[in-house]
Amino acid sequence: MHFALSIPQRIADGAFDPTRLRNYLTRAEELGFQSAWTQESVLGSAPTLAPLELMTFAAACTERLRLGCAVFVSPLHNPVHLAKSISTLDQLSRGRIEVGIGTGGRGRMFSAFEVDPASFIARFTEGVRLMKTCWTEPHISFSGRFWQLDDASMEPKPFQKPYPPLWIGGNHPAAVRRAARLGTGFFGAGSSTTAQFGQQVSELRAALVEAHQNPTTFPIAKRVYIAVDDNTTRARERVDAALKQIYGASGLSTVAVYGPPSACIAGLREVAAAGAELIQLHLLFDDAEQMERLAAEVLSEMEPD
Repeated sequence: MHFALSIPQRIADGAFDPTRLRNYLTRAEELGFQSAWTQESVLGSAPTLAPLELMTFAAACTERLRLGCAVFVSPLHNPVHLAKSISTLDQLSRGRIEVGIGTGGRGRMFSAFEVDPASFIARFTEGVRLMKTCWTEPHISFSGRFWQLDDASMEPKPFQKPYPPLWIGGNHPAAVRRAARLGTGFFGAGSSTTAQFGQQVSELRAALVEAHQNPTTFPIAKRVYIAVDDNTTRARERVDAALKQIYGASGLSTVAVYGPPSACIAGLREVAAAGAELIQLHLLFDDAEQMERLAAEVLSEMEPD
């Protein structure tokens, strides 16, 4: 079992404090967290920093901490540009990058990205194939529906060979099957309950068997919204308010783990029992204080009974 953290991304205009973020990241490394993760949200009223630039800052602040995005909404990207950026960051970090990708679903302003909403699944699949080709082939010839390259090249390749871990995220059963077919790992969404995640894991393992892959060598992760607070009512109210800012709806605290340390331990054990080998703890407020409490009062007690 590995534990990861979220990297604080919601920063108001002019409020970014580089020293504070540097201290947060170096402390996460000192506490032994395996990795730290971003998300992607290009459009929206909530002030959200972009993942690649934030991961680059984090790479410069740390030495061992692995860094990821769960997930890039890859159909909205040019896969050649995205492959180049990831290759560069993997070189700069000396092989500490994790790549999460997903379709993002239909609720996107596709017109802002010159994407036909009827084609975003096809763009996703073709884009993954093209990125893998850019990362692995010395001479790139690619004849696709959306992108074509004729004897091109991209150097340097990623530091990690053949390329960084490629997690595919999502909620829908089709996304689970895509993970088995195209990825090297599956990342359960934070908006899924533990029960829903457990069902996704069962579907994933069946899909892996069908694809003649070994389920025991295919890593599974889950993003978990979490808040440690000795007052359960206050924790629920703060979690619900924070998730309303993210999703625009109330009553979403059922997807989160919150409350006193004992409740958080129990909730995380349920996520692990459902199949998660990596749990990414998404902090919703008071990031530095929450990180310390999680390390001292929750994760230290996570060994099986």
